[in-house]
Amino acid sequence: MSTRGIRALVAAAAVATLALAGCAVDNSGSDSDKPTLRLGYQTFPSGDLIVKNNRWLEEALPDYNIKWVKFDSGADVNTAFIAKELDFGALGSSPVARGLSAPLNIPYSVAFVLDVAGDNEALVVRNDSGVNTIPELRGKRIATPFASTAHYSLLAALAQNGLTPKDVTLIDLQPQAILAAWERGDIDAAYTWLPTLNDLRETGRDLITSRQLAKDGKPTLDLGVVANELAAAHPEVVDTWRQQQARALNVIADEPDAAAKAIAAEIGLSPEDVAGQLKQGVYLTPAQVTSPEWLGSEGAVGNIAVNLASASEFLAQQGQIPTAAPLPTFQDAIYTLGLPGVLTE
Repeated sequence: MSTRGIRALVAAAAVATLALAGCAVDNSGSDSDKPTLRLGYQTFPSGDLIVKNNRWLEEALPDYNIKWVKFDSGADVNTAFIAKELDFGALGSSPVARGLSAPLNIPYSVAFVLDVAGDNEALVVRNDSGVNTIPELRGKRIATPFASTAHYSLLAALAQNGLTPKDVTLIDLQPQAILAAWERGDIDAAYTWLPTLNDLRETGRDLITSRQLAKDGKPTLDLGVVANELAAAHPEVVDTWRQQQARALNVIADEPDAAAKAIAAEIGLSPEDVAGQLKQGVYLTPAQVTSPEWLGSEGAVGNIAVNLASASEFLAQQGQIPTAAPLPTFQDAIYTLGLPGVLTE
């Protein structure tokens, strides 16, 4: 089957999946006379949740309805983009690399770095499993959300220790389902993210974190993406969205208590718990976001394109996608229009 045919089937499946998914939607205060901006978010601690909780986009874009849609993983966010149900989305670098590669070829661009994974994503093993090292996971049951950054990191951790996916039993579960399976004793280990990760740590221990994998050359990020159609038609909307995301990063750095309070309200935890979780991630400053190491600036795409190309290569090596996309694919998908100046306006 051709790539176009595969993508058509994926799109059809995406529509069906969204119809059944029951995604949580916050569409309060909608006005039928205004166009609607649809934003896909996840409940990992990030500036995106600060923007949502403080209703900054509603204030900054009064001529638009702002519709927030909750997703459980980056794979689900990709599905929604394929179905043309989103304008902006928050998802990990691995699903972005997959989304920009064939056969998905999703027409979106990376417009912001929400965070760099640190100890907020990890491979955790049950205390009663008898496993103390990654090689000892051979034959064990490991859960992770497939096509997520955690899945990518799990594959990298296994490969680093001489194991292949066939050496273990991989189970595709979303974070809340992972917790339930863990409590039932159905799985031996899991690679996932906060806040579920901290629940697992109560009766388990880390074997490796994404911070450690980053040091070994396999970094993962949480990214903000924008549909190319919207970016081409309304770059001023993308500018406003980026400015609010930059504002949130400044709050995380300068007002950690306010950041924790806003995020806590969105994910149902105490501000104290969220404050601890924020310390486990790596949150860039707006200046760092537009540095050559990350997004870069207008006319000079940053190293994030190389990072995504490397992820695509790894996914192809692991049989997760048919072939790796070339570097220019990712360079073309980094939205740097107006950077860095637009973040200081």
